[in-house]
Amino acid sequence: MEAKGVQDFYPEELSYCYGCGRLNEQGHHVKSYWDGEETLARFTPREYHIAVPGYVYGGLIASLIDCHGTGTAALASYRHEGREPGSLPPIRFVTASLQVDYSKPTPLGVELELRGGVIEITSRKVISEIRVLANGVTTARGRVVAVRMPDSMLIK
Repeated sequence: MEAKGVQDFYPEELSYCYGCGRLNEQGHHVKSYWDGEETLARFTPREYHIAVPGYVYGGLIASLIDCHGTGTAALASYRHEGREPGSLPPIRFVTASLQVDYSKPTPLGVELELRGGVIEITSRKVISEIRVLANGVTTARGRVVAVRMPDSMLIK
């Protein structure tokens, strides 16, 4: 059985994100885990995630960084509070800012690795840096400012 990512612990009403929602049938289903002091997610782009023949569309890369960034924020906050994912109350973040820098074309047809590190953490905000690697080579970096989901976004 596959280990659960932090996104598997999001409440059902908050699990429809196109990038990481487990209940979105068409979504990417990004799952973020701890790997030592870094966070890790993996994703294999499909043939339709194309920019030009042989290379991944940059918008997909941005969405992967976005969702792994909010997943990293949730993991870091659980750890910061001395809690395990799934403990109550649930922790859910949304993106306040996303910056992506592309350093090399990302090849299609290989599993991508997303590695995250926490730059800053407070009770309300987490800033992380996410790297996208293809065959061990960094092809993009992102900086994600994630904030705790406001109550106004909750379905009641």
